[in-house]
Amino acid sequence: MTQNNSRRDFIKASTILAIGFSFSSIGKAESLHKIDTTAAALGIELDPYILINDDGKIILFNARPDMGQGTYQALPLLIAEELEVTLDQVEIRNTDGQGKYGAQLSGGSSSVRTRWLPMRKAGAAVKEMLITAASKKWQVPTTECYAQAGKVFHKPSGKSYTYGELVEEASKLEVPKNPKLKSPKEFKLLGKSVPRPEIPSKVNGTAIFGIDSEIPGMLFASIERSPTIHGKVVNFDSSVAMKVKGVKHVLKSERKMPHKAVETVAVIADTYWGALKGRRALKITWDAQGSDKISTDAYFENLRTLAKTEGQEYKKEKVGDFNKGFEAANKKIEAQYETPFLAHAPLEPENATVWVQGDKVEVWAPIQGPDGLIPQLAQYLNIKPENVKVNVPFMGGAFGRKAYFDYVMEAANLSKQIKAPVKVIWTREDDTTQGPFRPGMLSAMQGGLDEKGNVVAVNHKIVGSSIQHQVFGNPLKNAPDDWAIETANTEDSPYDFTNRKASFHLAETDIPILWWRSVYSSTTAFGQESFIDELAHAANIDPLAFRLDMLADATRFSRVLQTLAKKANYHQKLPENQAIGIAIARSFGTIVAHAVTVSKNGKGVKIDKVVSVIDCGMTVNPDNIKAQTDGNIVMGLTAAIKNGITFKDGMAEQSNFHQYNVLRFSEMPKTEVHIIDNEEAPGGVGEPGLPPFAPALCNAIYNLTGKRIRTLPFDIDNIG
Repeated sequence: MTQNNSRRDFIKASTILAIGFSFSSIGKAESLHKIDTTAAALGIELDPYILINDDGKIILFNARPDMGQGTYQALPLLIAEELEVTLDQVEIRNTDGQGKYGAQLSGGSSSVRTRWLPMRKAGAAVKEMLITAASKKWQVPTTECYAQAGKVFHKPSGKSYTYGELVEEASKLEVPKNPKLKSPKEFKLLGKSVPRPEIPSKVNGTAIFGIDSEIPGMLFASIERSPTIHGKVVNFDSSVAMKVKGVKHVLKSERKMPHKAVETVAVIADTYWGALKGRRALKITWDAQGSDKISTDAYFENLRTLAKTEGQEYKKEKVGDFNKGFEAANKKIEAQYETPFLAHAPLEPENATVWVQGDKVEVWAPIQGPDGLIPQLAQYLNIKPENVKVNVPFMGGAFGRKAYFDYVMEAANLSKQIKAPVKVIWTREDDTTQGPFRPGMLSAMQGGLDEKGNVVAVNHKIVGSSIQHQVFGNPLKNAPDDWAIETANTEDSPYDFTNRKASFHLAETDIPILWWRSVYSSTTAFGQESFIDELAHAANIDPLAFRLDMLADATRFSRVLQTLAKKANYHQKLPENQAIGIAIARSFGTIVAHAVTVSKNGKGVKIDKVVSVIDCGMTVNPDNIKAQTDGNIVMGLTAAIKNGITFKDGMAEQSNFHQYNVLRFSEMPKTEVHIIDNEEAPGGVGEPGLPPFAPALCNAIYNLTGKRIRTLPFDIDNIG
């Protein structure tokens, strides 16, 4: 969609009730660049999320970038519910990182659960202002007025004003600090299956993603990075590359990561194909700088060695005295669970279009957090944060990767050098080999049972590299990584163990690491919920009954498990060649349990069905919850049975989808997703369905074959 409005057209709008304004919306980048989008030029700003013109046009702002998880609908819908409008009556735009919009990071499944009240309050406040404005014009009590479908009505007379007709008077009123919110029983939109407004454009190809950005005079860059991840450029020969049609520059540049900057060589051309072809013609001599010693085999061997020693204890998770309980146990069980490094592999690879003009810069890029990019880019370019303008389009997937802004810094570096707008596009090989990656982790588990089969001690030792340490510089001296314990702490895994302990062992690595969908929960829950099953079998108790007994005081957990048992027909007698396994975990404020049914398939197993139950509190759109849970099953299954990322001699051994496989349509099992209906505070949806999937699958395989899988990935066609 091209915006044809000029600045003069906007200034003609006589009055605007503004709760925020920005043109970092869906539109061609060159159009966005030409428009003066300052709030001062457009009207009075009262709060950061709603804009109403006197002609009745309503603009709602999405404060969390959409990477496919549905925030483009969800957050405006929170406003619309209280404002008494539907999404087909409004235009939706993305925020641009300005502080007035608050936190704008899409991550940690935080969008709805942290914006549930603020966005609704914004809509309710403006509605009250519009009703007050109408009552004054009619000279009637506000109790005789109500809002509906973008209008305010007078009950006795049936008269009405559109919101646009009330804007001027409403803009003079004080913004209510505590507007009345609807009760869940009054919701007309929230909790209902409302079509997502952006889906048609994504289907017909008109939606604008970061890679679609176009700027007049823009050049394209393709960047060669060291194959040994942290190598240094000794020298390079660009003579052949410069002969490629369209190549304008071959420049030494850098990739600025949070923990390290590394040297690169960029080829810049007037077409992407020219830049890529020129890059392939480069001759570069690299100094590995010691990174050729990086090996995932050595890394995991180090984890196993560290697991034999004491880590930093999570003191808040301590219950009783584990050492004493374990020592007195009649039966002792120990096991280690390993999960690999993983790439994010979003369908749209990393890309950024950046134009540095002196002490100002403008960015068009698919990023998860514009508010996080602004200070980082300002510091990198040594300019003022207010001189950084960010335009946020749709993202073609991200899974955490696009909250790491190295690719934006690369484009900024090159634009500053050549004094022109530059678009950097990563290839699939760049994305797969360069990272950052989900860190490989190990869970060392210990459990003790008394002579009656009661669990008397459990210890979960988490061993691996730390995102807080590498990305954020937290030294973690005498402290554990408090992110890594999610899904294994007493809140997220509230099993009633008499003696309980948890600890973390830092294993540093030069492999770039980052959060991946569900952060550590996809690794920690694998060890936690697989070991819970091992304890149940050691106690000769059915795994469901075991969990229900240990979670007796956790009513929401118990309800999820009981619902799962019913929906999955858990207690039915299955044929000898079939078995069912379960797992449950809470992450990002949401409880999810899976029941996976598997059957024998030659030397391996086949997944017949996955039944999922999710308790995410109050909901925005049940269709989206089901879609996100299905997506988590896809990623959880891919992570369990497909390739991880391995390093040998400092280089990633996987380069593209022929080596880093993803799940095929034909491999997707049948799924059922059931949502618990309640009025609890909203939890996350984009990630919580992933952590319990792998343990549920492996528990099912154990029940079918007697083989306990403790290392991911595994060959599902050859269980052994």
